Amino acid sequence: MAKEVFQIHGVDIHGKALLRKQLRRSEMARFFANLDPCLIGMEACGSSHHWARKLGEFGHTVKLMSPQFVKPYVKTNKHDMADAEAVCEAVSRPNMRFVPIKNVEQQAILSIHRARQGFVKARTAQANQMRGLLSEFGVVIPQGIRSINKRIPDILEDAENGLPGTLRKLLERLNTHLKELDRQAEELELQIKLWHKENEASQRLEAIPGIGPITASAIVATVGDAAGFKNGRQLSAWFGLVPKANG
Repeated sequence: MAKEVFQIHGVDIHGKALLRKQLRRSEMARFFANLDPCLIGMEACGSSHHWARKLGEFGHTVKLMSPQFVKPYVKTNKHDMADAEAVCEAVSRPNMRFVPIKNVEQQAILSIHRARQGFVKARTAQANQMRGLLSEFGVVIPQGIRSINKRIPDILEDAENGLPGTLRKLLERLNTHLKELDRQAEELELQIKLWHKENEASQRLEAIPGIGPITASAIVATVGDAAGFKNGRQLSAWFGLVPKANG
């Protein structure tokens, strides 16, 4: 899978290669709409969930796999044809682990989470930059966004701290940008909380101690159908949570 060119590799029930073909993005839907229903394997990467839903509408059985599970089946140097053949072989393995296909609602709320995370990261970077610039002039602000919001107005109004006019104007600009980033993050957080209130599964997760609306909604949108996991240990391992080492 790619942005514009897709490599197709098809085999019969005996594993004999019947099809090797490149398709442009504009040709994908028409090609699979005219194809008899079959098993389609894809790596879980950019736009894979979109194509999984799209091809599933044509009657095909679509399964997504993590790229790390497909890599061992690449027989030669990495290129599109070898990757497509590896995906084709991997999807037929009986012990292969598949990635649940996300619906449109899941992807939408995850997009909001990612956008909010980007604003929070940019807000932290902006605050650190302002704190670093002030420290060069002997003005030290404690860590934390609230400390900056509280101290900056007083610092700008203090005529005896020795800050030049050029720096004061710069700090005003940076502070305005910081407030805008903070506002954007809060608005997206409110949007996530509204979605959380309308989602039953997310509300059930919030009942667990230590889990709030942000974490609960992220888990629901990421996992989708938890029935794909045999037990809680598998789910935690899928998230990357492992037991603490005491040895």
